[in-house]
Amino acid sequence: MTPRRILVTSALPYANGPIHLGHLVEYLQTDIWVRFQKLRGNQCIYVCADDTHGTAIMISAKKAGVKEEEFIAKMSEEHQRDFAGFGIEFDNYGSTHSEENRVLCHEVWAALLEAGLIKEKDVTQLFDPVAGTFLADRFVKGTCPNCKSPNQYGDNCDKCNATYSPTDLIDPVSALSGATPELRTATHLFVELEQLREFLIEWTQSGEHLQPEVANYLKGHFLSNPLRDWDISRPGPYFGFEIPGYPDHYWYVWFDAPIGYMASTQQWCDRHGEEFDTWWRDPETEIHHFIGKDITYFHTLFWPGMLKSAGFNLPTKVHIHGFLTVAGEKMSKSKGTFIKAETYLKHLDPAYLRYYYASKLGPRLDDLDLNFEEFQNKVNADLVGKVINIASRCAKLVHKTGLSATYPEDGGLFAAGAKLGEEIAAAYENCDFAKATRLIMELADAANLYVDTQTPWKLAKDPDQAQQLQDVCTVTLNLFRQIVVYLAPVLPRLAQRTRELLHAPLASWNESQTPQAGTPVAEFKHLMKRIDPKDILAMIDDSKEPEAKALEAGDKTATAAAHHPADSAEPLLAEPLAPECSIDDFAKVDLRVARVLAAVEVPDARKLLKLTLSLGGEETRTVFAGIKAAYQPERLVGRLVIMVANLAPRQMKFGLSEGMVTAAGAGGTEVFLLSPDEGARPGHRVH
Repeated sequence: MTPRRILVTSALPYANGPIHLGHLVEYLQTDIWVRFQKLRGNQCIYVCADDTHGTAIMISAKKAGVKEEEFIAKMSEEHQRDFAGFGIEFDNYGSTHSEENRVLCHEVWAALLEAGLIKEKDVTQLFDPVAGTFLADRFVKGTCPNCKSPNQYGDNCDKCNATYSPTDLIDPVSALSGATPELRTATHLFVELEQLREFLIEWTQSGEHLQPEVANYLKGHFLSNPLRDWDISRPGPYFGFEIPGYPDHYWYVWFDAPIGYMASTQQWCDRHGEEFDTWWRDPETEIHHFIGKDITYFHTLFWPGMLKSAGFNLPTKVHIHGFLTVAGEKMSKSKGTFIKAETYLKHLDPAYLRYYYASKLGPRLDDLDLNFEEFQNKVNADLVGKVINIASRCAKLVHKTGLSATYPEDGGLFAAGAKLGEEIAAAYENCDFAKATRLIMELADAANLYVDTQTPWKLAKDPDQAQQLQDVCTVTLNLFRQIVVYLAPVLPRLAQRTRELLHAPLASWNESQTPQAGTPVAEFKHLMKRIDPKDILAMIDDSKEPEAKALEAGDKTATAAAHHPADSAEPLLAEPLAPECSIDDFAKVDLRVARVLAAVEVPDARKLLKLTLSLGGEETRTVFAGIKAAYQPERLVGRLVIMVANLAPRQMKFGLSEGMVTAAGAGGTEVFLLSPDEGARPGHRVH
């Protein structure tokens, strides 16, 4: 298969604030997709840049007492530091305030002029007489003209969701100076987008470039009526590029920002001796944009219109994702859920968030919710309890011998995993990372089941079983390697550590198709640790601005509140403690590690699943558990759980229940099965 040539972009982060977990949904999604393409052998480059122009940058720089260039340079450094901390690798990271961008803006502008798409109109806007600048919508506050709610921004109301012009606000106030704004008129330049209507209908409705719901949204909300002219200029003072032929008029930030994709590509081409036209004018090149749904309008109407008019490649696909919520709500500074990337990295492994986001991201525009209990449970159960557990149970046993000289018979396990690779690849390609990770975890379940049945820890005690031990560990570590290849786009650091452990390159998707034999195994080192809930609480505390300020001021009351957050996503004590019991009473309860061998729904039972549990060796138990609302049966197979092993059997109308599995939570969908740390095996007693 001929390698594809693919150019990939994410929306440019605005250089007016830090990267936070909401931003990272997009950049992690893009990075995973790019890493997948490179793993498949395609020529794929990922370019991005800081979006640096506009009134907000100008004002922030003034407040900081520095020039705009110094302000955006510092912000770019911080952005790139945070992205690197999460393993996000750009092939080029530029700035819209670059000479390459200025040159390309001139080229696109000349094409729009030549096509007769530019016209002048007078615009009346609110002007801040103290700050000496026209006010963008978000720099005006006042009372909503619809529901009369106070302190609303100039474009829409947070209370009733009405949209309006800032001139419609009641008692408007400048958010910059607090002054009452004045109405002033200035000349603006517009693109007559309606002239491109037929092209835009064809491009957006072709079924090739947009998700179906996006195409339908554009058709119903914009393309069914005449397209409004697009205002692409701002009068000075304004931080940006001055428009040739129009002194003291500057291109609006949404004109030069997407051109920044091309400018960043130009910088990459200059460094690598590549031709710019190969990437932006060759029809063989695919262009993929990853954006949030809030900027759909710009990337699916204005941007294709600009590219078409200037003779550049059109986007092959615009991949649009939803927003991030935390515990079902908007991110909140007061609750500590507005979490900066920098803050997260102080407390938690970035691999946790990469995997969690991947496990939740599908091909549609659904919002993604970060639930800290689910986050902890998913990482601990899937990554540590399933994936890492495979390697930790066998790598130490063959450190001195290495893998068997030839790959042993494995009952078709590796071949089945290799066959599943194309379905996993198709899920990655379609941005259905949730499906990809689900399929990979099924392979991890199968690998753990193989280890349970082969019991290498028993073989290691018998010198006569040395070859059998080596063969079992060879199969197990190859299954682990195959799984890590499939997970490499999501967990690049785990892939790197696995390379070192198994002396395997892991640089190509094809390495998942052929088992490895006869190679050494390095000394095993922990590949990943479980999430400690204390680290999550510390991160939340660190993100609460009022508490942080109080701590700095030495407020002891606030200090106590910070360490015992009442509004934390994970309360320290969710329920009252049970009555006190003696150590003798507690010793009567025999808690054991068990592996789920099978899980099925119980007909006519609203809450129950029927579990078949292995306690190690040949001993199995049947347990009926009221977890149907929280777990899909197929996701439980292969998982380690904690069960009460000496509970008296209970005859139910569905059958005999021979124990109980342990879980936390409020019940219903909020049920979280308890799982042991890596290295635990079925039959181990919980002490």
